[in-house]
Amino acid sequence: MSQSVDRRALLMAAGLMSTMPALADAGKPVGEETAAEGFDLAPFAKQAIDFAVIGVDHYHIMGMTAAIKRGGGRLKKFYATTPKQIADFRAQFGDIPLAKNEDEILHDKTIKLVCGAPIPDERAPLGIRVMKAGKDYLSDKPAITTLEQLADVRQAVKETKRKFAIMYSERLEVKAAIQAGYLVDQGAIGKVVQTVNLAGHRIGNVDAGGRPAWFWEKERFGGILTDIGSHQIEQFLYYTKSTTARVVASQTGNFNHPQHPSFEDFGDMVAVGNGGTGYIRVDWFTPDGLPTWGDGRLFLLGTEGYIELRKYVDIAGRPGGNHLFIVDKKGVRYIDCKNVALPFGPQFVSDIIHRTETAQNQDEALLTAELVLTAQKNATRPVIA
Repeated sequence: MSQSVDRRALLMAAGLMSTMPALADAGKPVGEETAAEGFDLAPFAKQAIDFAVIGVDHYHIMGMTAAIKRGGGRLKKFYATTPKQIADFRAQFGDIPLAKNEDEILHDKTIKLVCGAPIPDERAPLGIRVMKAGKDYLSDKPAITTLEQLADVRQAVKETKRKFAIMYSERLEVKAAIQAGYLVDQGAIGKVVQTVNLAGHRIGNVDAGGRPAWFWEKERFGGILTDIGSHQIEQFLYYTKSTTARVVASQTGNFNHPQHPSFEDFGDMVAVGNGGTGYIRVDWFTPDGLPTWGDGRLFLLGTEGYIELRKYVDIAGRPGGNHLFIVDKKGVRYIDCKNVALPFGPQFVSDIIHRTETAQNQDEALLTAELVLTAQKNATRPVIA
């Protein structure tokens, strides 16, 4: 017994001793800086394509449309099905012509790209129709809700040679995430060996009218890992530079919405790839007290340092979003990423013109979908003691 007590005392003492250097340095100032734009828009200034929008069921389409316009896209027309969707879209982008139907857009040979954000289970079939009409396609995530749809998309990409791109906006449209990519590419934290994503979302209300009916139906949105988990798996692949990967464990559950039995408000998964590992947790538990829709956090563990992103809010009190913290051999730095330019729109329009894959690699985009669909299919239920 005395040996056990002595051992506990020794471990406690060692633990206290290990904190002393940190406490001694607690007053050491953290370096602060503001990141430069980091992306040269000049080479893309004169490029242009005509594009259209089909499907405004999820308002991610607003950001997608804005990104293509920044890249040189000329919004020619759009197709939506409700007066509110039409009014809200025009409030954002002006008095854009409304197509009579989908076919009007698909048969317009001047349109090179279609952006779509219909109900999730309708996105892959729309993309296939778009590609078969000879156009490239940019979908909101999740672009694919079943493994059968994934097989159909891959076959259509092979047959048509068109692009089936997916807007993983939590990296592609987040300035701090872009800056983190620059730092990783520069070797600032060595080789990234693990990513950890904590991605809470708020259910809230949509214009005080609640969520649409399809939001609660798993067969429509594909499940929580398929839906919001796709953002995080894409980041895992990107930052670890993994070209092959698999999900080794996953679970999903419904803890707080019994009135919607097919809904999932929690999920997590562990992925391993040929570049590193990743842990991902997604949920719909963001409390109303948070001043934004979610506290997206990303941790990049490198062999020579680590990075933390507070993408949308810094609960320590810094205003706005796009906060990056980096710890390396030289010390601790905070980087405000508000001025970083977003490259996806210009790069993707250039890819359409030149048939390149700078903005997004087709195989990686679809591998992301495959991983979350497999994770969703194999997910177990959380064990609550």
